[in-house]
Amino acid sequence: MITGKTINEMKIGDAVEFTKTITEADIYMFAGITGDVNPAHLNEAYAKKTPFKKRIAHGMLTAGYISAILGNQLPGPGTIYLGQELKFLAPVFIGDTVTVRVEVAELMPEKNRVRLKTTCTNQDGKLVLTGEALVMAPKQPVNVVTPMKVAGNYEASLPAQREVGAQS
Repeated sequence: MITGKTINEMKIGDAVEFTKTITEADIYMFAGITGDVNPAHLNEAYAKKTPFKKRIAHGMLTAGYISAILGNQLPGPGTIYLGQELKFLAPVFIGDTVTVRVEVAELMPEKNRVRLKTTCTNQDGKLVLTGEALVMAPKQPVNVVTPMKVAGNYEASLPAQREVGAQS
């Protein structure tokens, strides 16, 4: 079961992080699902001729992990994604370990909106993506058993997530 936070339970500075190592399978699955078959992601011979000299992960694959936090934990189930600004600052390569962080930056209870700072860093601590999300948070607690839970072990399939807590 996954449970998030209502707009009234959140505080400025609340944050959640998770870490995921990017695999070749992740890139191929993302390409298959989205249809983005850019050779910079899939073709090693082509990628060697690019400024990065090897294949890179899709930027939106990395950004998609932000959605996982928003929909699963902060705010969590029942969250409606309204917008996302992104800046891709550095490439993510196969084998990179990315830490995704979402932090409450602004609460707008009168509009039932939350603005969140979103970042991704690699295993060297280098910022690879930064941005800001706007969501509609649940007004009431939402507890869900996902189809993945019914079909298998949902918790084991999620990247390790941890609540970071409000910053003082």
